[in-house]
Amino acid sequence: MSAFHVVYGLQLAANMTLPGLPVQRNSETPDVRIQLKNGWAFPATLPSFGEDFHSGSDGVRDSQPNLRAGLFPGGEYFGFFYGDGARFAVERHGREVWADWLENYTFEDACTYLLGPVMGFVLRLRGTVSLHASATAVGHHAIALAGLPGAGKSTTAAAFACNGFPVLSDDVVALADKGAQFLVQPGYPRVNLWPDSVRRLFGSEDALPRITPTWDKRYMQLGQGGHHFASRPLPLGAIYILESRDEALKSPIVEQVSGEEAFMALVANTYVNYLLDRDMRRTEFEVLSRVVAETRICRVRPQADPSSIFDLCEAIATDARRVMALVPAKTTSVHG
Repeated sequence: MSAFHVVYGLQLAANMTLPGLPVQRNSETPDVRIQLKNGWAFPATLPSFGEDFHSGSDGVRDSQPNLRAGLFPGGEYFGFFYGDGARFAVERHGREVWADWLENYTFEDACTYLLGPVMGFVLRLRGTVSLHASATAVGHHAIALAGLPGAGKSTTAAAFACNGFPVLSDDVVALADKGAQFLVQPGYPRVNLWPDSVRRLFGSEDALPRITPTWDKRYMQLGQGGHHFASRPLPLGAIYILESRDEALKSPIVEQVSGEEAFMALVANTYVNYLLDRDMRRTEFEVLSRVVAETRICRVRPQADPSSIFDLCEAIATDARRVMALVPAKTTSVHG
């Protein structure tokens, strides 16, 4: 019995219902089949990955040991091995994923990796470049909120949601290349927040539930409580790169960047930018070059005062409205 979901523009068929994802009607031809705790013989010890190998942090769980990832011998599957016991195998064309974890591990913990870095790499294998960003709707367009870890991408997206703006995606912004435009694909109806961000927005970290029983991170549920989820893809209208908070500022500063500076800023903010072969790297550079040529890209310097988060949202929204008023939206479909 399969559970069917749609995330980042991909139709998934999984042998277990994935937490946080709405269940969809049956799909006869899913894009990706996911097997959890079923059908993959993971090695008892880590394999020798050879040249196509990555070791480092993926940024999903800052307190966790590093990720080891690489191409298995034979070249048909990639392996992702996390220090806390989660393991994934990904078919090299991004059509199948297997997941396994230790007995004292939780299903929800495994899904934090599955719906983040693993699916981000599946998108890469299928030719879709993603930004390490959150996205919200302003009018009939999407804006991406990018920045280094800790810059406040999710917190800013949640603040937009509190102000009535629909959120498309948190952490992963998948750019569907439609030739004449790029569409931002919806993720799933949650914004994940650290406790200090929950306190800033809602007054208490206990105002939101935990993502997993073992982790202190919380989630804002979209589609209820006045917090809207944009479930259809929207044209990319602008990208805002959040920089460090500035003690000297009394109001946020939004400055457009272009050319090589904009290109390098986007390269630094792509999602799952390891294990890329020559073709994937070429696709990334081609896509980002066109995004730079066609899209407004700005650096944003926020105020240092955490309570000014809504001023930041207003500054970004005002800039986005001004630019997008000159660019008519095009009709899109649910799956692009």
